[in-house]
Amino acid sequence: MELNLPESVVYEKRGPIAIITMNRSEAMNSLTKEMLIGLEAAFDDFEADPALHVAIFTGAGERAFCTGLDLKVALPALNDGDAMGYEDPAKRPFQRNFKPIITAVNGVCVAGGLEFMLGTDIRIAAEHAKFGLAEVRWAVVPAGGSHIRLPQQVPWAIAMEMLLTGNTIDAKRAYEVGLINKVVPADKLMDEALAYAQRICENGPLAVRTAKEIAVRALNNEPAFVLEKTMSARVFASDDAQEGPRAFAEKRKPVYTGR
Repeated sequence: MELNLPESVVYEKRGPIAIITMNRSEAMNSLTKEMLIGLEAAFDDFEADPALHVAIFTGAGERAFCTGLDLKVALPALNDGDAMGYEDPAKRPFQRNFKPIITAVNGVCVAGGLEFMLGTDIRIAAEHAKFGLAEVRWAVVPAGGSHIRLPQQVPWAIAMEMLLTGNTIDAKRAYEVGLINKVVPADKLMDEALAYAQRICENGPLAVRTAKEIAVRALNNEPAFVLEKTMSARVFASDDAQEGPRAFAEKRKPVYTGR
């Protein structure tokens, strides 16, 4: 069955390798609801297709992998109670995918972009890539699994620094703390990602899928995702959560009241 994907999602099949690209380079690959639905459909198709063994996930252009939700689109939706695809904790990015996913980080990887990356398995980054979760600066929280996955993947102090300060780290630092596997020149990024994918494809596909499935299921993250959803809702309902994104959009310093 042919997928009816939006232009913001490009899905290519090269033999046993799927390449899924966020295609809004003019908006630094920020996410719309249509794009989230398209990405979910593409990754579901990848998971279901027995001919596909590994996926490469990347962004279009040279500036950004993904900068999270497009606030111009997301703010009205969130104010209306639309969770932009994250209403079900079991649908955290890639929680249902047991085939390997390689992320080729071609630039800025923050907010929802980093949350996507945290759900993948092998991460290759261009030298100019940057990583961060700036949500607390705008009085909201990253509600796509970051509070669970980030402390599992890097030392506690590093995770807390990123979650509590909202500061970004560069590709070199991300490699040093184990957040990514390799840093390469930008023009070598896809070649390196394809080399990893081809190496994985040389292995037994059932063994590869099972190895990942055991690792993911053993984490038993679902109860933690429910906790994150419940507690995040309290923050998103606050006055500060209205002020922060509004200040961001208006390019001014926010005034928080703690309510």
